Amino acid sequence: MKTIISTISLLIALSLNQLIFAQVKRTPASAGRAEYIEVEKNVKLHVIDLGEGQPIVLIHGWPLNNAMYEYQYQYLVQKGFRVIGISLRGFGKSDRPYGKYDFDVFSDDIKVVLEKLGIENAVLGGFSMGGAVVTHYMAKYNGAHISKLALFAAAAPSWKQRKDYPYGISEEAAAGLIQTTKTNRQQLIEDFGKGFGATETSLSAPASNWLASINADASPYATTQSITALRDLDLRPVLARIKVPVAIFHGTKDKLCDFVFAEQLHKGIKNSYIVKFENSGHALFLEEMDKFNTELEKFARS
Repeated sequence: MKTIISTISLLIALSLNQLIFAQVKRTPASAGRAEYIEVEKNVKLHVIDLGEGQPIVLIHGWPLNNAMYEYQYQYLVQKGFRVIGISLRGFGKSDRPYGKYDFDVFSDDIKVVLEKLGIENAVLGGFSMGGAVVTHYMAKYNGAHISKLALFAAAAPSWKQRKDYPYGISEEAAAGLIQTTKTNRQQLIEDFGKGFGATETSLSAPASNWLASINADASPYATTQSITALRDLDLRPVLARIKVPVAIFHGTKDKLCDFVFAEQLHKGIKNSYIVKFENSGHALFLEEMDKFNTELEKFARS
């Protein structure tokens, strides 16, 4: 009998709670935007989507994720922009399927995200490997959804030296780096982080540790496959296809992607200009954060 009475009391209490909840009228606290976008069956990408206004879409570098733009999100949202940071498959909170991790796949994924979010006339920006990704996207999809392109310390037009291109990493050094992703990824992350700043002190210890923690969060498989694809990528033949205005941000003291990359991109892209970061290495978005943010805002409004 006691059990029956307890059950009835519980049901009454639940009914009253549901009734009270149904009567509460509230203004939604969120914009109701999806945090995960499905780009193909069983593969979803993590998306940070903040603010209102002209969209700025940001693609991270290797092996980072969309968390790297923390201080750009805050600044640009305050300035009246909608900012969308996409973690590529295999990185950050995005899914990590077995399969291809090349620049066609990355570009296809970005296209799906832009379509599903209904994005048009966006500024598309990419850092380091992400710079190569967005350049490839522009060439492959003829700039669909995009009105301007921003390249930040881009690993482009070719990260690796070639027969007629003496810039970048050597074949041997690239092979060694790729092997290290398979045998000692933790050491690779530490060594890679040491090259981010213009000097040993231009990045604080907390900032360096923060970047290292983001790098460590990548899928080991995606880390290896994507850097292998970057080694094999040569974007020089497609630069002339880019017709939108292009801003090329680059640190003059960059030890990972030499400033000559910026000069080669400018040479190959007709409607482009270079923004020099005289006090920055590879981490220009942190080393000269104020300049980076204001120059990006200025470019977006131009």
